[in-house]
Amino acid sequence: MSSRDSSIAKPQGCTLDETTRVEYLQAMGIQPWYSRHESDDLTETHAQVAEPVVAEVSESAEVLKIEPDLLPGKIDISTCDWPTLEQQVSHCQLCELHQTRTQTVFDVGNRNADLMLIGEAPGEEEDIKGDPFVGSAGHLLDAMMQAIGLDRQNVYITNVLKCHPPANRKPHTSEIVCCDPYLQQQIKLVQPKLILALGRVAAHHLLLTQDKLGSLRQKQYTYNGIPLYVSYHPAYLLRKPIEKRKSWQDLLEVRRFLNNN
Repeated sequence: MSSRDSSIAKPQGCTLDETTRVEYLQAMGIQPWYSRHESDDLTETHAQVAEPVVAEVSESAEVLKIEPDLLPGKIDISTCDWPTLEQQVSHCQLCELHQTRTQTVFDVGNRNADLMLIGEAPGEEEDIKGDPFVGSAGHLLDAMMQAIGLDRQNVYITNVLKCHPPANRKPHTSEIVCCDPYLQQQIKLVQPKLILALGRVAAHHLLLTQDKLGSLRQKQYTYNGIPLYVSYHPAYLLRKPIEKRKSWQDLLEVRRFLNNN
């Protein structure tokens, strides 16, 4: 569905929790399996590396396939242009969230942007308005972007999920799996110079890791050939203002990268 050949790859240097791996497989109707060297992988201890770390996607990494017949109308999402992709999302009924949503939340911003921001899922206000990152968290994100000379008109913003989980609950693995082809095609169409994963859900999904968000910050990863950084979600910063200093450090890294590229 993307430059990952329609798969979810495991970047080197990240750990995928066994329970989560099984959930991904079961969500796609696949019998859990074990690769030839998995027993070694599960016991391997990763040495700490001096920052910054660049984690390349492994050619031989385990992959979790998204089968074409799971997609709405069996349309090959990897061939969709922007209008077709947005239409497919708006009519998607792959998971139970379509029963409770007001509308899908696709994107906002510049579809040719150098910087792509990926959050978790739409909240209640996003569900009503149809745009990602509105309300208090959205205002904070706008301020964060403005602090490094950017705004919604020159960045691209989307979420891992396109529908609002009721009561703002944590997204289920099955829901993330269903939405992944859409996200992959968005990345493919935008072709950003840099991806910024905002929050634990986005970081864990894109890097296929269960590591704490704090340990993933201030490191550069490569996702399908695109550099990727991790930082806190604006909603988390509203709950924990003390972490804004760390978030500012992440934004400075983003600005340095964009200025140099």
